[in-house]
Amino acid sequence: MRTIVPKVNWRRRKPQRIKHPDVVVVGASAGGVEAFRTLIRSLPADFPAAIFVVIHISPASPSPLPKIFSRVTRMPVVEKVEDGTRIKPGHIYVAPPDFHLLLEPRCLHLVRGPTENRHRPAIDPLFRSAAHAYDRQVIGLLLTGNLDDGTAGLSAIKQCGGIAIVQDPNDALYPDMPRHALENLKVDYTVPLAQMPALLVNLVNERQRRRKSHRAPPRVAIETLVDEMKKPMNQMESLGKSSDLTCPHCHGVLWGMMDGKLLRFRCRVGHAFTAENLEVAQSEQSEIALWSALRALEEKAALLRQLAARARKQRHSLTALEFEKKVCELKPSVKTLRNMLVKSPL
Repeated sequence: MRTIVPKVNWRRRKPQRIKHPDVVVVGASAGGVEAFRTLIRSLPADFPAAIFVVIHISPASPSPLPKIFSRVTRMPVVEKVEDGTRIKPGHIYVAPPDFHLLLEPRCLHLVRGPTENRHRPAIDPLFRSAAHAYDRQVIGLLLTGNLDDGTAGLSAIKQCGGIAIVQDPNDALYPDMPRHALENLKVDYTVPLAQMPALLVNLVNERQRRRKSHRAPPRVAIETLVDEMKKPMNQMESLGKSSDLTCPHCHGVLWGMMDGKLLRFRCRVGHAFTAENLEVAQSEQSEIALWSALRALEEKAALLRQLAARARKQRHSLTALEFEKKVCELKPSVKTLRNMLVKSPL
């Protein structure tokens, strides 16, 4: 009996293009530590996506967050994130104090770049860099927090074809950040924290949904380069219009930018604010200015008293009276400043 050997095509197949794994970026502020603990506690040990999180923390001391999170998850938490760290799927990376956590296609970067919304690390630079590097492979999560941090970053993720998820404001300990995102963006999912782990698993497993790459809009690319300190903010005209406001940090001119419905400001060196965060920063600077003015008046009054005492010791009564009169003239201004600082919120 004759055996038929099937014909084999020996042509070398083209190697398949290796696709980047999904990237999950998470932003939170007030109440964020417990919220993120709840989120990762229910994720499986073999969750394939790399997770990056920014939680607003003090820049003055080492962060305990990696140890805190490692106690509640079966996923590996990178204890010490360093500049140039290679990204591994299924790992959790926490932004360290006083550094922006930024992503590139294969590694992460730590940059002491300009603060955004008065914070470093900040949520928006992480979200923007992830959108720029991974486009459709990005899933952005915005959790509990005050003011409106994260909305601009989620907008960049949406513009690059990624997925935006916001914690239900009614479920958030501090609902401002989720609520602002919902008011300014058309997000993909709004869910309570308890439902997020299952949603993430389903989204990451649906690999076919985000095959084609999506070019980042020019604004996202420009701002990412500024966040990375690779280029100065020298393309302001393409982003917005010069305003009559100055940066509370460096006192340079602020440029107003409309990001969808969201009004944002950025100075030439890169400090960035939403309108609400700019108001808070101005209030902080006003308080500093008032305390400085009060100190200057108190020091002037103290010097005048010394001069008056010296004049009386030398029996220059008229001169002493002049100095004492000036002290009395300062008292109403000192009282006004004290009342503004102690009684009136700025």
